[in-house]
Amino acid sequence: MSRRVSVFPSPQELGPALAQLVAQRAAGSGGRFSLGLSGGSLVALLARDLPAALPGPGGGGAEPWLVAFCDERLVPPGHPESTSGAYEAQLLPRLPGPKPRVLTVTPGLSPHAAAADYAAKLREAFQGDGVPAFDLLILGVGPDGHTCSLFPDHPLLKEEEKIVAAITDSPKPPPERITLTLPVLNAARAVVFVATGEGKAAVLKRILEGAEENPLPAARVQPHAGQLHWFLDEAAAAELTVPFEKHSVL
Repeated sequence: MSRRVSVFPSPQELGPALAQLVAQRAAGSGGRFSLGLSGGSLVALLARDLPAALPGPGGGGAEPWLVAFCDERLVPPGHPESTSGAYEAQLLPRLPGPKPRVLTVTPGLSPHAAAADYAAKLREAFQGDGVPAFDLLILGVGPDGHTCSLFPDHPLLKEEEKIVAAITDSPKPPPERITLTLPVLNAARAVVFVATGEGKAAVLKRILEGAEENPLPAARVQPHAGQLHWFLDEAAAAELTVPFEKHSVL
């Protein structure tokens, strides 16, 4: 695994660089591009900058992207907390080229049934892979060090068999969710974490510089054979002493 930490003046400069990374990984995928998306502030960031970074219709390859979600809150598709709903409203219709194949959570199922159903969809989409290997996963990180719906000290951090797990006691509402597990995160060909704002500075120092006996969830993401990128703004990187690439305003 190789790790690169890139620091930008603000989210306004980070967004286009993230979009360029997605475009480069898509162009280099050699066929179908598989992308795992996370919610929160990433939705607006990608909606603002990704469509312009991609080739126009006919220029991005004939094979549709495969888009999945790194975790999902178990709410109706039109609910404001729905990650897939937010992307369907803000980003996916604006992507050039063939319409992507989007794997969404089947509504109305119990958490464990929803997790099993989503795992079956992933296995069908990634036939031949023991564990689905995404071309790129875009992850966020919370002030507590959580990523996806994997929270500190939660039993799901020890999950090694399931590729999608249910969580019914999320410390962050809503409590019922499904999430990709660490085996899937660590099978990816590339992972990029995106973190902005001074509220992330302390936890990023722990994740990127600490060697804790019980690592935070985000610190456990170490792709076995892939690349690990961290895209931060200056506020989020304020406490770091490890080397990083500093990007100025273009």
